[in-house]
Amino acid sequence: MNILDDLKLQYKLGGIAMRVIYWNIACFLVSLVFFYQYSIGQFAFPSWLALSSDPEVFMFRPWTFLTYAFFHDGFLHLLFNMMVLNFASNLFLTFFTQKQYLGLYILSAIFSGVVFALSFYFLNFAASIVGASAAIMAILVATTTYQPLMNVRLLLIGNVKLWHITAVILVLDLMQFRLDNTGGHISHLAGAIFGFIYIKLLQNGTDLSIIISKTLDFFTNLFRKSPSTPFTKVHKNYKKPTEKVTSRIVTKDKTQQQIDEILDKISQSGYDCLTKEEKEFLFKAGK
Repeated sequence: MNILDDLKLQYKLGGIAMRVIYWNIACFLVSLVFFYQYSIGQFAFPSWLALSSDPEVFMFRPWTFLTYAFFHDGFLHLLFNMMVLNFASNLFLTFFTQKQYLGLYILSAIFSGVVFALSFYFLNFAASIVGASAAIMAILVATTTYQPLMNVRLLLIGNVKLWHITAVILVLDLMQFRLDNTGGHISHLAGAIFGFIYIKLLQNGTDLSIIISKTLDFFTNLFRKSPSTPFTKVHKNYKKPTEKVTSRIVTKDKTQQQIDEILDKISQSGYDCLTKEEKEFLFKAGK
């Protein structure tokens, strides 16, 4: 089993959090090919991907309120964001569903982008931003709002409360507010605010992520070919012979049972705990 097959299997079994990380990495690789200026050593993202604070730009490119949240301005920018995203995602998905996760990621990115664009417009600044930091902050703060006293074990430090970690990250953002990347820090704080609001509304019975879920379901059903209903001829005075009903209790063969055992192992200890043979077995079974 080669590395590519291993990555495909992780993407397939890793859930929505792993897929979002893969999407971010894929967008970074694309930007390295098309948007990196090697002569000056920096990225030059086009206005139809990065989010601009200029109304004349974003008004005609509304999709940039989302696309900016999947691109990063450098490898370290991507690496740090994906590390924090993986950490926050595992905590969030302990309590909430994958649809809520994706909904929060998308809605917080849009909300933070709007706050950034309006803030810079009224401050009479012109800039553009990229990065998943705002959506990541929303996921982290949402989890912290729901379970602030949750114990998290950190390497070399030990057990700390989740709210301590979130507080440190927020304070660091506030300390750098006027030093560098002001637009980025505005979007980060906006993401944090949205994450807090999302949980408070959810606790009161309003799940904002339903907006995204229903939108995605609509487009999925729109392009999905509906199965045609076969014509059934009706015969009068005809009794269909009864078929022998076979028991459906034993439906798992040895292969399915082995798949379930491996999936249980992944849920308990993670994908990396699998042996090479188990990974190959899952990959072949998924074909």
